[in-house]
Amino acid sequence: MLGISILTISACKELSIDTPISLAVEEFKTDPTVTQILPIIRETSGIAESKTNVGYLWVNEDSGTPASLSLVSKTSGQTLKKISITGATNRDWEDMCLSGSDIYIADIGDNKLRHKTYTIYSFPEPAANATTVSTFKTIKFTYSDGKHDAEAFLVDPKTKDIIIITKNDKQSAIYKLYYPYSLVNTNRATLVGKLDYTGVVSAALSPDRKEIIIKTYTDLKHYTCTYNQLLEVALSYPSKTLPYVLEPQGEAVTFANDNSGFYTMSEKGPSTVVNLYWYKRK
Repeated sequence: MLGISILTISACKELSIDTPISLAVEEFKTDPTVTQILPIIRETSGIAESKTNVGYLWVNEDSGTPASLSLVSKTSGQTLKKISITGATNRDWEDMCLSGSDIYIADIGDNKLRHKTYTIYSFPEPAANATTVSTFKTIKFTYSDGKHDAEAFLVDPKTKDIIIITKNDKQSAIYKLYYPYSLVNTNRATLVGKLDYTGVVSAALSPDRKEIIIKTYTDLKHYTCTYNQLLEVALSYPSKTLPYVLEPQGEAVTFANDNSGFYTMSEKGPSTVVNLYWYKRK
């Protein structure tokens, strides 16, 4: 069975029909390195490895927490600092990524389906000595067919299109914000496919754009992508399951900047600790 059914609007823009060759599960170690996060970050929903602060990860938290990012050491688990995003609102920040030199934060959670619009913030990655971010781009959007709860997204470095993947639909749906998107008017996210599973809570794109990880609470789905292939098309092929130590409420995943492996991290949930897991590529 294919990973998603691609809609006509997506297929007509496809640049390549090469079938990607999935890497085997054995590409990554099954026994991750575990680092305890201290002090505990309770509501982790997105992570991305920093490019300007070598050895650190950016961490965002979701609803009920300030509009800020934590900078956490990959080796010690200690928080170096928090940076406030002044003027932004954390209604329900559910995922983040670093594409090129810019951080993207997706305020796309909507558990009760009560919001009409959703927001993605974008700004250059803060310098090592920064304490606040006060200038950012605001990308507001609605879905083409109503309200959705989403916790995962990808930014395509090749096209700058933004892919949003819903969580609680019967089949997690894939929507696209086509670049260039308006920073003044509300954009429309177009349905471009559906996964054959549900419960997606995070997504990550490898630095070379050749691999995608889709995270649910119980699994990590692995896809590959050819150079000219649209991301939603890459997701239409069968996935393979990556090694994964079950987390209490794991909602974050990201590739390492040097593509040597990937990280996962969870909310505190019912656990007494929060850990960062590092799965090294063999």
